[in-house]
Amino acid sequence: MRQRQVALLLSTCVLFFLLLSSCQAARQGQDIRCGACRALVDEMEYAISQVDPKKMIQTGSFRINPDGTQSIREVPLARSEGNLLDLLESVCERMEDYGEHADATTNRKSYIRVKSRNGEAMDLSEATLDSRVTGSLKFACEAIAEQHEDELIEFFSHETENVKDKLCSKRTDLCDHALKIPHDEL
Repeated sequence: MRQRQVALLLSTCVLFFLLLSSCQAARQGQDIRCGACRALVDEMEYAISQVDPKKMIQTGSFRINPDGTQSIREVPLARSEGNLLDLLESVCERMEDYGEHADATTNRKSYIRVKSRNGEAMDLSEATLDSRVTGSLKFACEAIAEQHEDELIEFFSHETENVKDKLCSKRTDLCDHALKIPHDEL
C-alpha cells in the first residue's frame, strides 16, 4: 500500500513538471513570435524612413481608357507595394542584430536591438546574446512575413501610427499578452 502511494505521488509530481515545462515552452514560443513581430515592424519602419520621401512611383493601369486617359497615380516610393515587398524579403536578416532581455519579475522575454544602426556604442548589460535566440527570432520573423504578407503590406502602405500594436497585438494576435505590458518593455 505504501509503495502504491509513493508511486502515485511520484507520477503526480512528474506530470506536474511536464505540464509546467509545456506551459513554459508555449510562453517562450509566444514571446519569440511577439518579439519577432515587433522587431520586424521596427526594422520595416526604419527602412521606410530611409527612403527619400520626395521619390514617387507611378502605379495603376497603363492601359488607355476609352476616353483616351490612363488610370495612373503617383504614390511615395517608400510605401509602394513593390518597395515594401523588397524590404520584406530582407528584413528578417536583421534579426541577428537583436538580443534577448528577460524581465526579472515576470520572466517574460523581450528582444532588443544590440547593434547600433549608426555605429554608436550601446548598453548591452540588459541583453543576452545567443545565436540560438537570434536563429529562433529569424525563423519566427520569416514565418510571420510569409503568413501575414498581405496584412504587412496593407499596414505599411497606409498606417503610420502605432503599427506595432495594431499589427502585432490586434490584427494578428501574436502579442495578445502584450496588451497588458507597458510598451517600452516590448
